[in-house]
Amino acid sequence: MSAGVRAGGAGVCDGARAAGTGGEAAASLTVEDILNAAPPEGDELGSSGAEAEHLADLKRVTAEYANYRKRTEANRESDRQRAVGTIIAVLLPVIDDLDRAEKHGDLAGDTPFATIAAKLRTAIEKIGLTPFGAVGDLFDPQLHEAIFQKPNPDVSADTVADVVETGYRLGDTLVRVAKVVVDTSA
Repeated sequence: MSAGVRAGGAGVCDGARAAGTGGEAAASLTVEDILNAAPPEGDELGSSGAEAEHLADLKRVTAEYANYRKRTEANRESDRQRAVGTIIAVLLPVIDDLDRAEKHGDLAGDTPFATIAAKLRTAIEKIGLTPFGAVGDLFDPQLHEAIFQKPNPDVSADTVADVVETGYRLGDTLVRVAKVVVDTSA
């Protein structure tokens, strides 16, 4: 508080103490309460330029702090997504090896290797990584990379015939496109 506000009379905290609350009411006041409070009737401070200036400063600082909090929260989420993306990029070759092992029958049965593979897949799903690209899906150039095309008179639209490398999404973000063999209409 400035000297003018202190000399002019009871401030917010002084008024709360004078009311017998021991300052508890002042502790429960929010910035919104202070900003929205009307000056007391007949108080010469209400019309004072210094008080208006302090109120304007308080509003500016409050707005700056609110913007800072929003920026910080957005940056925190961005940093989290970047960290998860980095970890996923390191794990994708391992996940690809597990897919190949499963195709060759190495993960059949209740072997320790199969258990570890299941735990790893469960963990990456909890992070938010979801696989896509299955045989029979319609070919979408935004999601699939065609590494080979073969004519097939049985299909009317370009269709995934085989998945060479599974595609992945992390939430709404495309991490990797699926590499596929495409059946094309003849």
